[in-house]
Amino acid sequence: MAQRPQKKPVLKPEDRYCYFCVNAFKDIDYKKTDLLSKFISPYMKILPRKRMGTCATHQRKLANAIKRSRFMALQPYTNAQ
Repeated sequence: MAQRPQKKPVLKPEDRYCYFCVNAFKDIDYKKTDLLSKFISPYMKILPRKRMGTCATHQRKLANAIKRSRFMALQPYTNAQ
C-alpha cells in the first residue's frame, strides 16, 4: 500500500484585533478619510477581514463608510496614475 502524504503543520495566524473594538469607536464616519485609507489597498480596494482583523459588524460599517466617502468624492474609486 502506498503511504499517504504527510499533512503540513497548520501555522497559527497572528492574533489580530478589531481596530474599532479596541479603540471603542461608536460610529465610523465617512468624513474621516485618513482613518478609512488605512483599510484600503494601494489599488483602492477595501481590504478583507482576514487581513485587517476587523470584526464582522465593523467590517460592514467600514465598507459602507468607504462607499459613502467615494460617492461624496472624498476618496477616489481608482488609483489614477
